[in-house]
Amino acid sequence: MKLAVLLSGGIDSTTCLAMAIQEVGAENVIALNMHYGQKHEKECLCASKIAAYYKVKYYEHDISSVFKYSNCSLLANSDHEIKHESYAKQLEELGGQGTVETYVPFRNGVMLSIASAISLSLGAEVVYYGAHADDRAGRAYPDCTVEFFNSMNEAVRQGTGGTCILKAPLLYMNKAEVVKTGLGLNAPYKYTWSCYEGDEKPCGTCGTCIDRANAFKANGIKDPAL
Repeated sequence: MKLAVLLSGGIDSTTCLAMAIQEVGAENVIALNMHYGQKHEKECLCASKIAAYYKVKYYEHDISSVFKYSNCSLLANSDHEIKHESYAKQLEELGGQGTVETYVPFRNGVMLSIASAISLSLGAEVVYYGAHADDRAGRAYPDCTVEFFNSMNEAVRQGTGGTCILKAPLLYMNKAEVVKTGLGLNAPYKYTWSCYEGDEKPCGTCGTCIDRANAFKANGIKDPAL
């Protein structure tokens, strides 16, 4: 079996890559990175480094034109500032439920569709992506929910004549459990980048930096990337 992994360069997708390699071996895994118009290149550079570490075939694709109409704060064309507060605080401000400002419209749907098409062309039967339980809290990222995954997986299965399916192996894990899983597989977290800002060092105060710090703290170790 051949697997494709959506590799962003962050903790979750790197864990997925480690799991895929454990399952079928590096020679049967391809890594797909999607540049969606984000404000910085740090994640993409990290994805390339992680793929090289594992010696897997690596493909980059620019899909930024799809999101040129969005004013999501993650995007280079946005005039919105990234919020420097926890996701819990952002959801509280939304009344407990709703998409956060860093939600890129249907990004996972777009990426998974493209990844499925590429997988068919390259002979991969499964596409891994790194949605986890914390991402769907309050439907902050609706394209990380169980309902989205089930529907998208069925669409891919039907649309490929059953020759390709999706897997979200982290779907029922929280961030701390994701990190624990990756540590058990010796995932190269020292090469990963999570911060929404593109400075030399992580800001430590955006939602994803806060989640990352708490996940490593819960596992009783220092973040190897710091």
